[in-house]
Amino acid sequence: MKQTTTTIVGLGSMGLGMAKSLVAAGHRVFGADLDAGRVQELVAEGGESAPLPEAAAASDILVCVVLNAAQTRAVLFGPEGCARHLRQGAVIVSCATVPPEFAREMAAEAAVLGLLYLDAPISGGAAKAAQGKLSIMASGGDAAFDAAAPALDAMAEVVHRLGEAPGAGSAMKSVNQLLAGVHIAAMGEALAFAVSQGLDLEQVVRVITSSAGNSWMFENRAPHVVENDYAPRSMVNIWPKDLGIVQEIAAAAGLPVPMAETALAQFRAAAEAGDGEVDDAAVTRVYTRAAGLKLPGEA
Repeated sequence: MKQTTTTIVGLGSMGLGMAKSLVAAGHRVFGADLDAGRVQELVAEGGESAPLPEAAAASDILVCVVLNAAQTRAVLFGPEGCARHLRQGAVIVSCATVPPEFAREMAAEAAVLGLLYLDAPISGGAAKAAQGKLSIMASGGDAAFDAAAPALDAMAEVVHRLGEAPGAGSAMKSVNQLLAGVHIAAMGEALAFAVSQGLDLEQVVRVITSSAGNSWMFENRAPHVVENDYAPRSMVNIWPKDLGIVQEIAAAAGLPVPMAETALAQFRAAAEAGDGEVDDAAVTRVYTRAAGLKLPGEA
């Protein structure tokens, strides 16, 4: 595989793992993040640090792994945006969860600068990011896929090619987030229900993960509750944003999404209770607090 120079903007739990996967695959990798400690962690693994305009100018590929649409726009096309420093023909791989229309707007702005654009939301969590085994839901032209291929191969176990039109990747990610958010909220409700019935949660996890009621989210998140471990692998605050996007898209289509809206309300309640920056398994507390129940580790 061709070795490339890639800049990754956003070295959070996903972006840092993606950058390390690129380094492990033999690529030259620049990292950029507001947290200098994250950049230094990448440098210690073989990455490089440089001012973002300089890194972008040296790069074939720019991977944007920031939180939301506003940050994506600022990083790429804001007053300090780096897109104008990329050489013509370079490709932007945009990974934030955003509305499809926003992805189309970004692709159009990139085209004006002679840049390729891949609408490429990601799924799989921090562990798979570090292993180069993400699922990437991507849409864009063949030239964009070809230009991004070295980075995609290093970062992903599977790349879903969803057509030439930017926005399809973001729409598919919202389908995924609808399901994921509902499943996490349902996990919290089920665990709270189990507590209300005097069941041992370790036993509940053991039984349900081998039964028809299991889901990937239950199997992944329920142990966090059992272990009273709410270190943020995926924060509660992600879900008001992502399920809010689902709600907006559905409203524009005239489509009712009652389960997504119910899950959204639970995550908003968790954030309002002060759990916004902890692991999203903490949504379980919304249910138990309402009933005066105690989870493992709570006095």
